[in-house]
Amino acid sequence: MTDDFELLIAGGGLNGLMLGIACAGAGLACAVVDRQDPAVMSATGFDGRSSALAYGSQQVLSAVGLWPAIASEAEPILEIRVADDNAPLFLHYDHRELGSDAPLGWIVENQVLRRALLEHARALPRLTLLAPLEVNAVETAPGAATAALADGRRMTGRLIAAADGANSPLRRAAGIRTIEWRYRQTAIVTTVRHERPHAGIAVEHFLPSGPFAVLPMTGNRSSIVWTEREDLAKRIMALPDAAFTAELRARFGDFLGLVEPVGPRWSYPVFLMLAERYIDRRLALVGEAVHVIHPIAGQGLNLGIRDVAALAELIVDTRRLGLDIGDDALLERYQSWRRFDAVLLAAVTDGLNRLFSNTLAPLRLIRDLGLAAVNRVPPLKRFLMRDAMGITGKLPRLVQGLPL
Repeated sequence: MTDDFELLIAGGGLNGLMLGIACAGAGLACAVVDRQDPAVMSATGFDGRSSALAYGSQQVLSAVGLWPAIASEAEPILEIRVADDNAPLFLHYDHRELGSDAPLGWIVENQVLRRALLEHARALPRLTLLAPLEVNAVETAPGAATAALADGRRMTGRLIAAADGANSPLRRAAGIRTIEWRYRQTAIVTTVRHERPHAGIAVEHFLPSGPFAVLPMTGNRSSIVWTEREDLAKRIMALPDAAFTAELRARFGDFLGLVEPVGPRWSYPVFLMLAERYIDRRLALVGEAVHVIHPIAGQGLNLGIRDVAALAELIVDTRRLGLDIGDDALLERYQSWRRFDAVLLAAVTDGLNRLFSNTLAPLRLIRDLGLAAVNRVPPLKRFLMRDAMGITGKLPRLVQGLPL
């Protein structure tokens, strides 16, 4: 039995669903296949994580009609403070310096994003969601691509988008090699409640073992992304609640008063991965299927959302002209558009982690002076703020808040 669609998407996570919603909302017949049960993915505490949405990513969510379901549970980031351990010099971003009321970004719990995406996807008549179900194999031909599903069904389409994560089976099956390495660091994630309001200020504290980020959430809470050495992180994760809280408070400090974990603690390995190609015949890689970067700047999801915005624009424009959305020329344009952004951000986050994890005194002096210098050069600081907001370079229409 064969079902025909225009776009097949393997992977129904944040990026896969967003691509399906963008393209189905523009009139394409789309199918999203995911091995996870949607009820599990949207359940409270599925992974306990929150995401930093840059301003450009919020524009994408707004343009495809998702933001109204998210806005009330998103906390604006009004300022960002970057400090090197206990050094007196620091970097301070303030959204008011850009002459706009727009925040630098928002912090949103992943379960909120998933719930909004799933509800919106189910309301689109041109989008079919098949889950839990796996894609067993993909075959491509000059005129179409076919996906063989675990239930015996075969689905054909003009293009397959692989949004199936860092261990992407479709990337591996296509023979696309990757460049990757482990940082010997682990990210510990939890949510805390604190005595004093955070005032919308995000704090990135660079410690010798890795960055310690305090990200403002709704309800006088903050999301903690605590990067530690692998060996120490294992011991911290195994601590009883009281001992874990003591370790957390020692790194958090008292600038928001007493802090108390209010959610489960999670951990995941920190690594870098870049695919050598974004594309194969009738195949486009999206999100973590093509790049995984260090969480030091909280830009991983934003990078994937820009992939979605660029690919959706190329697909929709090509389809409106009556042309083949799986054509090699379209895929080459997608790869050319997105490769530089991913490579540059991977290099910047890797360099920052290596620089700030080094305890040599001369390097500490250089980086602290660098932070202070950026803080005192308004044009440079404004450019870096706009870059962190995801609104520099060649922007897809969705990133500009415009419909497809």
